[in-house]
Amino acid sequence: MDPSHPTSTSGILASQAQTAAATAGEQALPNVSSRPGYFRWVICTLLLFGTTKNYMDRNVLGVLNVTLQHTLGWNEIDYSNLVVFFQLAYAVGMLLMGRVIDRLGTRLGYALAMVFWSLASMGTALGSSFRSFAISRIALGFGEAAVFPASIKAVAEWFPKKERALSTGIFNAGTSLGAMLTPLVVPWINARWGWRGAFIGIGALGFVWLLFWLMLYRKPEEHPRVGKAELDYIRSDPSESARKIKWAALLPLRQTWAFVVGKFLTDPVWWFYLFWVPGFLQTKHGLALTRIGAPIVVIYLISDVGSVAAGWMSSWMIKRGNSVNVARKTAMLLCAVGVIPIVFAYRVESTWSATLLIGLAAACHQGFSANLYTLTSDMFPARAVGSVVGIGGMAGAIGGLLIATVVGHVLQWTGSYSVPFLIAGSAYLLALVIIHALVPRLEPARIN
Repeated sequence: MDPSHPTSTSGILASQAQTAAATAGEQALPNVSSRPGYFRWVICTLLLFGTTKNYMDRNVLGVLNVTLQHTLGWNEIDYSNLVVFFQLAYAVGMLLMGRVIDRLGTRLGYALAMVFWSLASMGTALGSSFRSFAISRIALGFGEAAVFPASIKAVAEWFPKKERALSTGIFNAGTSLGAMLTPLVVPWINARWGWRGAFIGIGALGFVWLLFWLMLYRKPEEHPRVGKAELDYIRSDPSESARKIKWAALLPLRQTWAFVVGKFLTDPVWWFYLFWVPGFLQTKHGLALTRIGAPIVVIYLISDVGSVAAGWMSSWMIKRGNSVNVARKTAMLLCAVGVIPIVFAYRVESTWSATLLIGLAAACHQGFSANLYTLTSDMFPARAVGSVVGIGGMAGAIGGLLIATVVGHVLQWTGSYSVPFLIAGSAYLLALVIIHALVPRLEPARIN
């Protein structure tokens, strides 16, 4: 038989080999195309910049505190009262905005909130009295309350559970980024266009962000940039019912109260850093407004690392086979222990030693906060996340209101920062103990 003939043994073997290779190639192609895309991280970047803008708006007043006290004749109690007005509005806003975000959806709800609080921020430039500043801070606090319910809901929509802590840590780093950029940008604007120009300039940035948000944000299943592989990856967790959940069904749950207690005890510490650390550096360490930028940048650069690292850590532990309960609480425990040295910050004479202590504490706060926020999507279905975050955010704002009153009066009466730093160093361990007592296994909420 001619070996070149197709029916020869070698021809048959060659034909079979070609068929097997083609089959293997066809089977390999789906493996390549089945790799999930990365557009969800574009969404995470949008959330990061939204949070950054949010914290720039709220932190302008803290950077200009000493300047405005001299210009308008405020004292520490007046300033703390402005913070209280902001916190009251923020508390009410958190309760309502979480519900609004759940009803309107993430895209429209976040967009409307950005317009509202950006206009409120710009409107502060019209202020000339304590009363007018109070009105603008109330409007700002109410509008800004939407940022975390919307962001956490977006994460629940766009990320599977094993990536939620990392993505939350990334967008939550915007709180530090905003607080870091504000003392760099505001003194520069103030020197050229005055303090009114600072409020207008920072507020107007919201409309730039809004354009990108409206162009890029959709639900994953509606987005033309999301392929089937990435959508399957995002939806890899068990499916959930679309049934609406009322507040009355959330309030009796231990899971809700675990988040509420965590926010009530730890959020006030962050408010203290935001509103009083610039003044602490100016009064305790004698830094002029134009010189506080470098220490603030260092503090919030360190805190950004903490936010992402602690979020990454718990996500990494889950991927390595640890339970969600062990991963989240291990990361939170490390952060709670790491914040303790802040109690000595008021006694440190060196500016940079105090800066590093505050930076470490801020990093631990951010890492704790990233995992605390993620608990909501661990324990609740996506349709309830906005409401739960809103309830917890209201508790955190009430805690911030209380610490603003305490800090303002303590500083006015004693001039010492010892009490605020003591509160900051002890809040996290207490919060974690209570969270563990309420949800020892982080079991999903059983909602009636």
